Amino acid sequence: MGPRVAVRGAGQAPGGHEARGTPISQIDVNAPSVARMSDHLLGGIENYASDRAACARLLALAPGTAAVVRDGRSFLHRAVRVLAQEHGVEQFLDVGFGVPTRENVHQIARRARPAARVVYLDTDPLALTHGRTILADDDRTAVLDRDVRDTDALFADAEFTRLIRPDRPTAALFAAVLHCLPDTSDPGGVVARVARRLAPGSFVVISHLVSEDADFRGRVTGLMREITGGNWGRVREPAEIRAYFAGMRPLPPGLGEIRHWRPGPDARPVGGGGRGGGWTSWGGVARV
Repeated sequence: MGPRVAVRGAGQAPGGHEARGTPISQIDVNAPSVARMSDHLLGGIENYASDRAACARLLALAPGTAAVVRDGRSFLHRAVRVLAQEHGVEQFLDVGFGVPTRENVHQIARRARPAARVVYLDTDPLALTHGRTILADDDRTAVLDRDVRDTDALFADAEFTRLIRPDRPTAALFAAVLHCLPDTSDPGGVVARVARRLAPGSFVVISHLVSEDADFRGRVTGLMREITGGNWGRVREPAEIRAYFAGMRPLPPGLGEIRHWRPGPDARPVGGGGRGGGWTSWGGVARV
């Protein structure tokens, strides 16, 4: 990206890389971050002791959580691959992309569509720092410090409009992000507002932590709100996530546990309940 991203600060990130794009002073190493917790659960190194301690508390309550997080990442990869290969999608909006991993949306999409363009969206300082550093020389990506709830500001952003053409199909990716939004933010309304702004033939991808057990939902939601200082939403029921797809046409095999959505060779066995010690990830891919 070069000059398109102002370098506002520098420092050392937890993995030892030079951090550019967001002042390192904005990263509170003592407060757990959902993005960094996910990085730890995926086996990454871009996290701090506070994040690892928070993950230990979460795993004590839901021992299979790391598997659920890995399922979510695998589902995102499969969804992007299918949309690029089978539906010709070349524009992607990745909402709440988190700390960059080895396999990111632009890399997966470009195996099928070399001209693919991706807008990455987050508000986490470390995610923004590493995203901007890694993608500094890629002019077909942008890393935006934007809140998806302010849809008008997002769609008016100069970098967004540079990459996302309003007359071309776009895939809006809400992977493991909507459960971070409280009910007061109306997650379903957020999805609907974004979907209404997309060109015909666009797609929405959603994965969301769910549980059928009301007691478990309450306990995990309470723990995550405590860990994040209230910066979290809640674990929801599958029927609530189904409602987020209202008016859309799900691609086969439909909506459900995401580990069953076109599973690849890395898929885990279908059998065995309580995958996440009480929760799983639920969603799908739908045409707007």
